[in-house]
Amino acid sequence: MYGVGDEMSATWWLMQGEAAVGELRQYGVDQPVFLCHFTPGPAWETVRAQFEAWSALRGQDPDGSRTAQVIRSIMDLGLRLVPTDDSPSMALFTECILRIDGHTARLRY
Repeated sequence: MYGVGDEMSATWWLMQGEAAVGELRQYGVDQPVFLCHFTPGPAWETVRAQFEAWSALRGQDPDGSRTAQVIRSIMDLGLRLVPTDDSPSMALFTECILRIDGHTARLRY
């Protein structure tokens, strides 16, 4: 998706349908995760609670049920990441994993 030297300049729009949920601007890499600054968009408030629930998930989850429930609630939102470089968009939790905590995000695909 990105050539040598481009890895520090990636930008994506987090979209729900045609609504902009937020913008992610990469500032670093912690393999295999892209570290991003997150700027909320007009539709952020409609999905905020689900991302905050995932960020707040702590402690053991032996059977994975708590994690699965939180991730399912995000998957049900139908979110996708749209790169600004005309690369194909990616569906959350199908083609990539996104975790947002305040103004930072971690993206893995």
